[in-house]
Amino acid sequence: MPPDAATPAVADHGEMSRTAGGWWPADAEELQDLQRRLGLLRPPPWHPGTSPHDLAAAAVVHDPDEGGRAWAGAVLVRGRRMLAAQAVAGAVHGPYLPTLRSARDGPLLVTALEALGRRPDVVLLAAAGRDHPRHAGLALHLGAVLGLPSIGLTDRPLSATGPVPGPVRGDTAALVLDGVEVARRVRTATGVRPVVAHAAWRTTGEVAAALLLAGTRGARTPWPLREARRLAREARGRG
Repeated sequence: MPPDAATPAVADHGEMSRTAGGWWPADAEELQDLQRRLGLLRPPPWHPGTSPHDLAAAAVVHDPDEGGRAWAGAVLVRGRRMLAAQAVAGAVHGPYLPTLRSARDGPLLVTALEALGRRPDVVLLAAAGRDHPRHAGLALHLGAVLGLPSIGLTDRPLSATGPVPGPVRGDTAALVLDGVEVARRVRTATGVRPVVAHAAWRTTGEVAAALLLAGTRGARTPWPLREARRLAREARGRG
């Protein structure tokens, strides 16, 4: 999956590999500095348009014994059609640290997505995007690495604030950080607790909300992400 034309704006900050220590620095200060630089970038926005688009979703599960192992699942879908599915295993570097998840999970997620063998139009992760203290959570970070539009999904906002949406499926409410909309709360099913749709690399809260709603017919969370997580869990079960 070669990066698109938006990626060189990041590379201008220095030569960075796509492995731990480059795009994914393990040092907390280096990662925070990279997040700040990514968060300042405003690449051209991506719009889904009316044609069917290919969406990739990826998820990571970890060794419950904290053994440094993790498994990632990834799927590629077009509408309700599954185009590809893969699961990979690998090592993770260090424990989970709030707002610094990129260094731990990013490299394995890239491996899983590239194992699909086809370049998607947009990537979905269970992670924050611009709703982040440095405006560059994992969903944005990974999108910048791959040069792909990306969106995120979480249960709650990370740093942004805003009202609760109405009770009916499709109701949304903007979440704002530093005076800018960075995500939307979305009611994906009538009467259920809303989820947060995160703007990330080259996407807006509006686009993120629309894509999540398209993948959540009859469920609270989008089925491609559920499938990716299922693949990762099954791979972990096999060892």
